[in-house]
Amino acid sequence: MSIQLFNLEGRRALVTGSSQGIGLALAQGLAAAGAQVVLNGRDVDKLAAAAAQVPGASTLAFDVTDHDAVRTAVDRFEADNGAIDILINNAGMQHRGPLEDFPAAAFEKLLQTNIASVFHVGQACARHMIGRGRGKIINIASVQTALARPSIAPYTATKGAVGNLTKGMATDWARHGLQCNAIAPGYFDTPLNAALVADPQFSAWLEKRTPAGRWGNVDELVGAAIFLASDASSFVNGHILYVDGGITASL
Repeated sequence: MSIQLFNLEGRRALVTGSSQGIGLALAQGLAAAGAQVVLNGRDVDKLAAAAAQVPGASTLAFDVTDHDAVRTAVDRFEADNGAIDILINNAGMQHRGPLEDFPAAAFEKLLQTNIASVFHVGQACARHMIGRGRGKIINIASVQTALARPSIAPYTATKGAVGNLTKGMATDWARHGLQCNAIAPGYFDTPLNAALVADPQFSAWLEKRTPAGRWGNVDELVGAAIFLASDASSFVNGHILYVDGGITASL
């Protein structure tokens, strides 16, 4: 198998929620593999700071939860700049609390940010990809796509939905030449997990629970993203790739 299968030169990748954390790490990894990267977020200043860390990156600010804004931004970008060949739906949020007291407003915000955004941006990009007969969509799921943990039931629900929406995208769009897959990270040291990383009791539990015995580093997600974004995965569709140190494999 030629290493050229993993070469992303000449391809453009849009990464949502990429001003920090996993999104920024994936953007940097795709750029290193040759892709021209487009960073997305709502905070223009944070996007500009992130772009300075990704060679050749451009930015596209829009709210992933606003269907019309997403459609307008993607259509305009494609008209002005050319094809978005790769989409990574990474934007997401967390809200912790006991399910019996979980605020309804927080639940709705999780639904919009973690799952509706995947639909909005996925559909907007796929409409162009279908016309070209090719495209890569990578949704960021979670170990919570398969497992639950106390205090995050609504988040778990959204990530389960991301997994099934990924399968639905593949079912509808594979015949048009698209590959739609998901990466399901385990526990990574990111801003989203800052409270857990800072909790010695939780970290001790995680290290014991995970066969690899540690938190993941965001750079360890890059290989999976390059694989799913490249020609190396040309017959991989509807797959959820767990990158979790073995946590979903063991009791």
